[in-house]
Amino acid sequence: MLVCGQDIFPLNVKHDTIVLNKAMDNRKKILYVITKSNFGGAQRYVYDLATNLPKSDFDIAVVLGGEGRLKEMLMEAGIRAIPVKNLERDIRITDEFSSFFSIFKIFRKEKPNIVHLNSSKAAGLGALAGRFTKVQNIIFTAHGWAFNEERSAAGKIIIKFLAWLTIALSHKTIAVSEKILKEAPLFLIPKTKIELIYNGVRKTGILPKNEARKMISKKIIRNIPNNFIVGVIAELHNNKGLIYFIEAAAMLKQIYPKNIYIIIGEGEERKSLEKLIKRHNLEKTLYLPGFMDNAPNYLSAFDIFVLPSITEALGLSILEAGRAGLPVIAASVGGIPEIIEDMKNGILVRPRQPKELSSAIKFLMDNPKKAADFGKNLQNKVINNFSLEEMLSKTFTLYNRGVL
Repeated sequence: MLVCGQDIFPLNVKHDTIVLNKAMDNRKKILYVITKSNFGGAQRYVYDLATNLPKSDFDIAVVLGGEGRLKEMLMEAGIRAIPVKNLERDIRITDEFSSFFSIFKIFRKEKPNIVHLNSSKAAGLGALAGRFTKVQNIIFTAHGWAFNEERSAAGKIIIKFLAWLTIALSHKTIAVSEKILKEAPLFLIPKTKIELIYNGVRKTGILPKNEARKMISKKIIRNIPNNFIVGVIAELHNNKGLIYFIEAAAMLKQIYPKNIYIIIGEGEERKSLEKLIKRHNLEKTLYLPGFMDNAPNYLSAFDIFVLPSITEALGLSILEAGRAGLPVIAASVGGIPEIIEDMKNGILVRPRQPKELSSAIKFLMDNPKKAADFGKNLQNKVINNFSLEEMLSKTFTLYNRGVL
């Protein structure tokens, strides 16, 4: 608006606006890329990074497959989410070509300074597209190696080669645990290209025990004020070993008939898990309340936390349970032993062993003082060694360091 040919705004306001616009133009553009848009551990990692980057220094967007909760949460936080059609976990050759060209077009349009890749499939496609579009800094976070999953021998060889290729094409790879670091396929690749940065958590808004139980009661349509509760927070996926948790609950039903078992999460295995629950007559004992926003806030409802995974990079939910001071029982796979020291700050069991799992639950129920000590010891370890602040700081350093 003009008055007598002059702006009505003071000159200093115009100057400040020009300076601000120049500063915004100088921001580094970063694109996060992830295969699925549900809200598992890798998605939580992307969300934590994207929402904690200083917007004065970075222009942020997330490239993802699907229309899940991650996309919704990013949009609520004011972060652009760019969906890619056909970008799914399962491999289909025609979909891979389509997804690659979609990612390539996004990179060419957005011209990012940094691309941060997550999950095996999106990482492979994104690393290749990043090289073709001459992205200056391509970072890949290995949240786990797909060649450790239950697959054919030929399938594992192919997937291991693709993992090697992704590392080779990326400028830097982040391993979220020592185990992931040691298992990385680095044939002819210098070890300096991969760096250990542990996942981290901060204190969440954990609800009071009674309030958390009331909220879960509404989801499962059952009152659970004084029951002993053994809980899991996990995606309903085969890798999480939830069938063994269900079988352990069936073994304990006769000894502790009032116990309640709860698995918070959603996923592709829901129907098969529901069938197994019905087969063991656990419909009034073990519940699947589904996905719950801010699930760590409900950890106070549990008396024991369990993670029975058959493969795991580190176990973000264990860190959250530890931060909440819960006693934890977990399968000794992947990076979990880097968090849990058996019989010092939790209990480790062999994977796929429901009898061991049930025995560990019984031990903690029969020894409440020991359970409390485990919870306190784990809480101290998580606070001292797995802070979100340290994870963010080390990752942001890679963003600013550029290509080595």
